[in-house]
Amino acid sequence: FFSPLRTPISAMFRHSLRRLGAAHPQYPNLFKPLDLGAAGTLKNRVLMGSMHSGLEKGTIFGGSTDLTSMGKFFAARAEGGVGLMVTGGVAPNRQGWVSPFAAKMSNSSEAQSHEVVTGMVHDAAPDSKICMQILHSGRYGYHPLAVSASPVKSPIGWFTPKELSGAEVRGTIEDYATCAKHAKDAGYDGVEIMGSEGYLINQFLVERTNKRRDEWGGSYENRMKFPVEIVKAVRERVGDDFIIIYRLSMLDLVSDGSSWPEIVALASAIESAGATIINTGIGWHEARVPTIVTSVPRAAFSWVTKKLMKEVNIPLCATNRINMPHVAEQVLERGDADMVSMARPFLADANLVKKAEEGRTEEINTCIGCNQACLDHTFKGITASCLVNPVACHEDELLIEPCAPGSEMDVAVVGAGPAGLAFATTAAERGHRVTMYDQAGEIGGQFNMAKAIPGKEEFHETIRYYNTMLQKHGVNVKLNTRVSASDLKRHDGVVVATGVEPRTPPIPGIDHPKVLSYIDVLRHKKDVGKDVAIIGAGGIGFDVAEYLVHSGDMDQKADDVDVGAYMEEWGVDITNEARSGLQERKLHSPARNITLLQRKQGKLGAGLGKTTGWVHRANLTKMDVKMIGGVTYDKIDDDGLHITIKDKKGKETKQVLNVDNVITCAGQTPLRELCDPLEELGMKVWRIGGAEEAGELDAKRAIDMGTRLAAKLEGAKAGEVFTMDPGGGAKVIEFFRNYRNKKEGVA
Repeated sequence: FFSPLRTPISAMFRHSLRRLGAAHPQYPNLFKPLDLGAAGTLKNRVLMGSMHSGLEKGTIFGGSTDLTSMGKFFAARAEGGVGLMVTGGVAPNRQGWVSPFAAKMSNSSEAQSHEVVTGMVHDAAPDSKICMQILHSGRYGYHPLAVSASPVKSPIGWFTPKELSGAEVRGTIEDYATCAKHAKDAGYDGVEIMGSEGYLINQFLVERTNKRRDEWGGSYENRMKFPVEIVKAVRERVGDDFIIIYRLSMLDLVSDGSSWPEIVALASAIESAGATIINTGIGWHEARVPTIVTSVPRAAFSWVTKKLMKEVNIPLCATNRINMPHVAEQVLERGDADMVSMARPFLADANLVKKAEEGRTEEINTCIGCNQACLDHTFKGITASCLVNPVACHEDELLIEPCAPGSEMDVAVVGAGPAGLAFATTAAERGHRVTMYDQAGEIGGQFNMAKAIPGKEEFHETIRYYNTMLQKHGVNVKLNTRVSASDLKRHDGVVVATGVEPRTPPIPGIDHPKVLSYIDVLRHKKDVGKDVAIIGAGGIGFDVAEYLVHSGDMDQKADDVDVGAYMEEWGVDITNEARSGLQERKLHSPARNITLLQRKQGKLGAGLGKTTGWVHRANLTKMDVKMIGGVTYDKIDDDGLHITIKDKKGKETKQVLNVDNVITCAGQTPLRELCDPLEELGMKVWRIGGAEEAGELDAKRAIDMGTRLAAKLEGAKAGEVFTMDPGGGAKVIEFFRNYRNKKEGVA
């Protein structure tokens, strides 16, 4: 990173060709400019899609606020080569808040706050454009002011919304137009009108949520009038030289959603009303079909956009799980869309486009679609970040800068798992001399087991990225090497990233031959019989169950996942002829009979990710996995696993599970055997990742710890631990959750 020649000669040659107007040799469609008429020209076909980051801060009284952090975030992506960016959602009025005191733009003071954002973006890259998303949450609002087309509560919402009167509908349309004009005054190049994912505009469009019998309900012509009038009003207010993106729900994936003829009619009307670009929306938030998580195949829904291509004359943008340049290029080459939207991939790597253009694809830190630090944070009121890139959305406080001359350290890191890799690559990038030791023959640690789980194929990419960066930054990697404290005396300090070992539960018969640990199954590939009991229903237990219900070793790459098979399994009509795009699911028989057990009463997997846990539970349910809570493990013998099940009333039932194997996924303990000997030698020692805190295997915490320690290494005290501050947003969300519970009598 700090070498005299930062850009390879091949990349310089590519830049010269681009200046001469030649097509990019590897991604000719991706780097083709797009003419938007009076609204200007985009330098490439990449749209950075909208994300709720928490950086789009609002205020209690609707005044100005400091958005410098938001400006730094988008400026980094503009400098990284993105042609067109869209901010997180900003409400046009208070009723449209996503959450209490969230971002809103309904007056000039709020607009002025955004001038720092647009200024920083255009200073960083004058040829990059940024649009502000106008989002009215409707019944999805996490606050008591929520409104909608009709008073129909969302299955994932907190409050029953108030029905907008006819006058209030007109007023809301005016609020959209006013918001767009304020955005233009603030320096934005355009707006995106959020008309999908189940938010307010979607709620007007479909009979599922629109029960009105006035001019805004009933026939589809009436129901679609709301979005059409919004686009007309916005275009009239902002003029022709301003981008209007309309996010159109092309596949609702909920009952009583839109039909394909209705979608075509709406798209045509939106074009006529003055939209510049139509962006694809896939699925409502309440849909029970996964659309963005890591188990969704790459570019799985570009066929939806392709079907609309022949129906309109303005550019269409494909979206969802497009996370690498070659995937984007394939979408464009097939004619599925005119542009591609990538959102979370720009959390993972701000320089994705720049690296692709310079021929440095191997250096891209790929989004793995996990949601753990982005969407899961958002729904908890925590500022978003990224599991594989903790700097995302924290550009103003997590600074990766060269260490001062003379402060360079010679540091050892023991353990080549996620925590150790994050530390080693970041510390070496800053200028420290880093030697990495691991007794295994490959880097990756627990990621090498995770990548074998069906639906987690993207973990291959993270290992590929770290391999590349270790080499780039000159980390001295010593694999197949077990070290003692005395071996490390020559270093200035040691980072212990040795991870965890499985906890062995104290069950009589735990040493029986039919008992295996999750490491035996996932790493050592031990044979597993037809009937299996899994002890422990945390993330590891669910992963092992997912692995075992599939036959054989499923260690495939992300590009190999079958889109058609995925759509069949989840009941998606790939012709999009059925209303909402839903059809009967075609389920496959499981390879094994699995029983998943936990000690606690209640729902299994309750501690899984907020936005992904339901997917894991649904996956295993469709594969006939039995899930039992309230279990006491009595013993293991030739007959199987003896358990006692206590129901919610306290009644106990004895049962013997006649299984071929019992697999333990009952927690972990830290591996710290090096720490005391190192400290006795007087060495400076830090622990990160599982060696510091075991709990569930938590790559987000591990990578964050490693990155933050590396960022402050030369000034860090021995044993000091650096973690992300979650901020106060979670307390606000919790306050209103409790308010909702009391008001609506929710337990």
